[in-house]
Amino acid sequence: MISVISPSLLSSLTLPVDVVRRRAATSFRSRVAGADAAARARRIWTTEGERWFSAADPIWWVHSDASMFAGGIRALLLQSLHPLALTAVEQHSDYRMDPWARVANTGAFIAATTFGTVEHAEEAIATVRRIHATVRGTAPDGQPYSADDPHLLRWIHLAEVESFLTTYQRYGARPLSPRDADRYVAQTGLVAARLGVVDPPVTEAQLRIELDDFRPELEGTPAARQVARYLLVSPPLPWLARPAYGLIAAGAVASMPGWSRRMLGVPHLRAADALIGRPIGVASTAVVRWVMADPSVAQ
Repeated sequence: MISVISPSLLSSLTLPVDVVRRRAATSFRSRVAGADAAARARRIWTTEGERWFSAADPIWWVHSDASMFAGGIRALLLQSLHPLALTAVEQHSDYRMDPWARVANTGAFIAATTFGTVEHAEEAIATVRRIHATVRGTAPDGQPYSADDPHLLRWIHLAEVESFLTTYQRYGARPLSPRDADRYVAQTGLVAARLGVVDPPVTEAQLRIELDDFRPELEGTPAARQVARYLLVSPPLPWLARPAYGLIAAGAVASMPGWSRRMLGVPHLRAADALIGRPIGVASTAVVRWVMADPSVAQ
């Protein structure tokens, strides 16, 4: 059948694909990076000056890969299992009303501290620390919390970095060697320490041990399960965008440890993860990587 398609017909079929790709790339960037993404990107990439990291560093490879989409969903699910951390978000954030603003702010912080100049990175860190200083309160059980509590900061850091590393190793363009995985953890710790995390882990083994040490504090509360339903069942997306998002979310869930999925009430079938979840994660990440690599859309 392919042999009878004329070159002119093939040429006409190419245009719609390019249009779809361009529109998808623009939509992705506007939601994930915000309306001013292009201006912020130009500032990061065109400003000359010293940087903490370069293209030779694992943190650069991981944080520029499409697997970060699955990693971000996974991190939010995992972080929600700490009752105090979730209470702080719910009492001081309108993430349900405007979830993409939160995603864009997080993405901007990661971009500035990973790819930006030292000045940009320190600016971003100072902004986050000012915000954290105002986030404090009391949980429903009477327990006080504050966003600049080193213990809570540690949990957020561990859950985020372990999620980014795990999804990259599963779905990333070039999985890290054990040595580079340790370098990645250590490099993320340089930023975390400036945010207030005391002695962040510097190896993958240490990262996973410390994450596991938090398990007695974690709980699949009704609020945490509601977050899972929100992210996995009814995300704030147009219906046409939900199938693609669903594939990315499926890859995120498939990479989560069984104990966390049981806490959140998310089905856990190891055979299904191996036969379906991982291939879906690889495929969806590859599609996102292709879409986001569209050179016609401003970086």
